[in-house]
Amino acid sequence: MRHLNTLKAALALAFGALILSACSGTPNITAANAPSNEANSSQLGDPGGPSMKLEAAHYTVVPLGTLSGNVDAGISITEHGIVSGFATLSGNTVVHAAVWSGHGAVDLGTLGGANSAVEWPNHDESEVVGISQTSMVDPLGEHWSCSAFIPFTGNTCLGFVSSGSGMTPLPTLGGNNGYASGANASGQVVGWAENSTHDPTCKVPQVLQFEAVIWGPNDQIEAQLPPIRHDLDTAATAINDNGDVVGISGICQNAVGALSAKHAILWQNGVPTDIGSLGGAGWNTPTAINDRGAIAGFSDLAGDDHAKNPNYHAFYWTRHGGMVDLGVLPGDTVSQAFGMNNHGEVVGQTCTTPACTSSRAFIWQGGVMTDLNSLVSCGSLFLVFANDINERGVITGLGVDANGNAFAYRAIPSDGSQTAAGSARRLCERPMKVPASIRRFTSHFGGGA
Repeated sequence: MRHLNTLKAALALAFGALILSACSGTPNITAANAPSNEANSSQLGDPGGPSMKLEAAHYTVVPLGTLSGNVDAGISITEHGIVSGFATLSGNTVVHAAVWSGHGAVDLGTLGGANSAVEWPNHDESEVVGISQTSMVDPLGEHWSCSAFIPFTGNTCLGFVSSGSGMTPLPTLGGNNGYASGANASGQVVGWAENSTHDPTCKVPQVLQFEAVIWGPNDQIEAQLPPIRHDLDTAATAINDNGDVVGISGICQNAVGALSAKHAILWQNGVPTDIGSLGGAGWNTPTAINDRGAIAGFSDLAGDDHAKNPNYHAFYWTRHGGMVDLGVLPGDTVSQAFGMNNHGEVVGQTCTTPACTSSRAFIWQGGVMTDLNSLVSCGSLFLVFANDINERGVITGLGVDANGNAFAYRAIPSDGSQTAAGSARRLCERPMKVPASIRRFTSHFGGGA
């Protein structure tokens, strides 16, 4: 079994010490009026919607340590504040999965290949899941889903589980590649894996069909999740503590978004339900599901030319309210929601173009999208994206300093003053042009890049 309570306790204690030394403030979350109907009036009283209107907090941004490179990103954060994500090695051409229990980064290594990473929020306090290249060259020459997230080498890529003492590879459905995305408190892991079928809907170099899977706490496949209607391929992206799973259903294509994500799916007890879209043909991708059943993600709008021209917006879905377009920040054209907590607070990224050459982090709460940079001191990192948020309201993501170095961060809600000078605040809120040297790491899901 993967669950190591000793590791969990040690990491929790380490983070507790960090918080005590970093700030004495507590999350500034108060019950107030019902959620604003600015985004969706039907969410009022919705058991899956936000339970209260959350007051916008000021955040103290704590940059986290690096490995030997100068690009790090926080992708997932647990209730004890343990951050997992990725960090580059010297030269920024190799990236490894990393964990931060305090400030310092711990290198999780690989499954024998060059690169690894944690790329989706996953919420088991005692383990980390992600992707890693292996030492085996892909016999079919596929690029696979991993190539949208980590540098391509030609080797196979598998999902992994790590409890702090090496990586355990997760099995496929008979194909060469797999991908682990999310986990819950019971140790269930979700993702997708290739089978041995040569899928006619694949686009070269992709060859094999892939399906959504649940791996159990014993690291073996517990269930394969079916597609919707006449689709052939599926991928699971997140799982909550009730065992509800979200993901995508579509055609094989190149195993990265687009028409692989024709349908946004919720699986309950293995049965798929199409939760709709914002009108586009593709890129309809849930990324998070909380324990109240609310779902966040991103979806193309109408006019995406069969997903050839991504124009996605972040969305928030509830069973009674349906899928709500969260919009974009002023001056931007696309947005993606990546993480969400049980309060219905959503975090993500809003950009001027799908390639995210200019980008900024957002938080959506009480029906309002806010530039996260407007809630921090302008002397802090510029927050390029926010990828996850825990129940205490602590956020992690990627931020850039004045020298163009990218850091993982914790943004901790505090009771500090929000009276930054108006001119300085306006400067902070502008989209930042991302340095070319780190751009491949900031267009987080590869859409349109």
